Amino acid sequence: MKKTNLIWGIIIILTVCIIAYLGYGYYKKVTQTVQNPIVTMEVEGYGTVKMELYPDMAPNTVAHFIKKIQEGYYDGLTFHRTIPDFMIQGGDKDGTGSGTLDYAIPGEFIANGYKDNKLKHERGVLSMARGDYSNLGEGLTNYTYNSAGTQFFIMTQDATSLDGYYAAFGKVIEGMDVIDAIANTEVLYRTENLAEDEEAPKDENGNTIASDRPVNPPVITKMTVDTFGVDYGEPTVVAPFDYSAWIYQQYGIDIDNIEETEE
Repeated sequence: MKKTNLIWGIIIILTVCIIAYLGYGYYKKVTQTVQNPIVTMEVEGYGTVKMELYPDMAPNTVAHFIKKIQEGYYDGLTFHRTIPDFMIQGGDKDGTGSGTLDYAIPGEFIANGYKDNKLKHERGVLSMARGDYSNLGEGLTNYTYNSAGTQFFIMTQDATSLDGYYAAFGKVIEGMDVIDAIANTEVLYRTENLAEDEEAPKDENGNTIASDRPVNPPVITKMTVDTFGVDYGEPTVVAPFDYSAWIYQQYGIDIDNIEETEE
């Protein structure tokens, strides 16, 4: 009898220890604070900017941004749009805002059916630029909302009109003075300053140069990210809008047949 009681006593003690261990592990898991990723951006001649990313708001956008940073994609790219009291925009591979990728990422914002991102476009907020194909006709909303790639913008002033229509995913935590300096850099021209009969300047190919392009575009010399040991995984990507295919479709032309003929 004594031996049986001893065995049961050991079993009970072990059971209590296991429950306590599992309970502590669960408690630690639910109470442990995960440090959000911190991006450090060096801009030549301007200084250093630090930005905190918010994976709880836009996890796929954050995962994609982190991946491109780790690949060194942004090193050497520029800010091609600088607008005081609004925002600065950069991250385009061509430095013009017209560079394209062979993929896009889904838009994590309310207008696109994503309800978890409530981050407002306030001063200092980091958000994703995207295309707008609404002027081409109806039925292109899906492509418009899911057309972000590598271009991002940083707000220098609040803009509630952007809330829910663009994927905000981070915020400047140090170096807002650097962002303001970039926003106020000299530009080629401002649309509002053109005379009534004056045309906007054109590039060597005869294309109109976008307004608000800096004379000397600020260069991102280096961008790094500290994820504090967290792996945010591979981002989900989607097919980009194919303008040529869309044009052919309007004329009822089979693009596959065109490609076969060209070959």
